[in-house]
Amino acid sequence: MGRAAEIIGVTAGFLRSLDEAKLFTPQRSAGGHRRYSRYQLRLAARARELVDSGTALDAACRIIILEDQLEEARRINAELRKQA
Repeated sequence: MGRAAEIIGVTAGFLRSLDEAKLFTPQRSAGGHRRYSRYQLRLAARARELVDSGTALDAACRIIILEDQLEEARRINAELRKQA
């Protein structure tokens, strides 16, 4: 967790708060350490941007989830247009 926090410039506590806010759930190593995917680190970096700009953490998480859903909907729409 410490290395992941260092990579994106946040504290370990910030990453834990994203887990508690249910933005994502990191995998756990056999020793119980949190393991973050690149995708989860991108989400955490986006959350940091929003929080740094004055958005509350819970609102930032909702925004990120909605952005992610919109991107997925756009991807599906593009695939369906190719099939038509």
